[in-house]
Amino acid sequence: MNVTDRFLQYVSYGTNSDEKSESCPSTPGQLALGAALAKELKAIGLTDVEQDADGYVYGYLPGEGEALGLLAHMDTSPAVPGDHIKPRIVTYTGGVLELGASALSPVDYPFLADYIGQQLIVTDGTTLLGADDKAGVAEIVTLCEMLIAHPEIKHRPIAVCFTPDEEIGRGTDRFRMERFPAKEAYTVDGGELGEIEYENFNAASATVTVRGLNIHPGSAKNKMKNAALLLAEFIGLLPAAETPAHTEGYEGFFHFDELNATVESAKLVCIIRDHDAEKFSAKKQFVEKACREINDAYGDGTAELVLKDSYRNMREKILPHIHLIENAKKSMENAGVKPVVVPIRGGTDGAQLSFRGLPCPNLCTGGHNFHGLKEYIPVQSMEKTVEILLGIVRLYAKSDK
Repeated sequence: MNVTDRFLQYVSYGTNSDEKSESCPSTPGQLALGAALAKELKAIGLTDVEQDADGYVYGYLPGEGEALGLLAHMDTSPAVPGDHIKPRIVTYTGGVLELGASALSPVDYPFLADYIGQQLIVTDGTTLLGADDKAGVAEIVTLCEMLIAHPEIKHRPIAVCFTPDEEIGRGTDRFRMERFPAKEAYTVDGGELGEIEYENFNAASATVTVRGLNIHPGSAKNKMKNAALLLAEFIGLLPAAETPAHTEGYEGFFHFDELNATVESAKLVCIIRDHDAEKFSAKKQFVEKACREINDAYGDGTAELVLKDSYRNMREKILPHIHLIENAKKSMENAGVKPVVVPIRGGTDGAQLSFRGLPCPNLCTGGHNFHGLKEYIPVQSMEKTVEILLGIVRLYAKSDK
């Protein structure tokens, strides 16, 4: 089976994760896809294949030397619908590409111009596509099948894992290090062809709860404390230009992700991101200071803050293993792809695994517009990603690093 057919088969499974669920995986569709993947890995010849009780799928391809790991995640973002996906392959000839419920325009998405004459996999505009990260899953499985079909290709052992719930930050929560024999690995979970990522955000969440005092509006003067207005005042204390819509590259931000408010009570969930550790710490301190100012003005206990760190920038853990980046670059160049090292404006399973002792930078899948209704992936980019993975495997077979 080629990578395109494999990908189209995987996106037939609805696997949006659900942060409100306490189960692992958080949705049954992930278990169903994982079971199918475990069956497929066994069928193509991997050994030690298992889907464990938490939905993680492990497999092993024997080879010579120390194992190299490859990981991807099975869930898709809960931001938009991910069930009953209707993928189709179109040859892009330029201009506006009609999806059905919406359209892709090169004015809004200039990268489209790079794919004139290529085949794109798109949806009908009512769901995401699921290239994040079923493309990564398909590319890894296709690589493994290729290596098994061509025993003349020398390679190290390949440890494979497909994880659940990456999109809701739990992808490595129940990952069993003892079940994964590799000491170094790659996640295949990036975007545009050629991207290599080993710097991600430091991340935290800030939950701010404001308690108000409700009085009849007709007699509220100097008595009422409107929690909605106080929360708005808190938001006004934060820098207006440091939001996702105003930042890029290595710039961090405050993102107001969820807000509910009445006169009696108001709650804000804000995510805090920055690549730089000092700037990240300063952002958290800024939120603490803003809460203190609200309490100083309106009384102790008016604003309550819960700060929780989520993950850290993996750069410091990758630099001692920089050959992971150098070999990825070399493989891309050998495949005729220009490598582009970019910071991850988010996080990956690899970031958390790197801090658990498994250095794990991120490689491209070839997809675009992740987490949205206009997600697409060029067929040729998936094929080229498989070629890049094969090149990496060949390079590691020739060296001890």
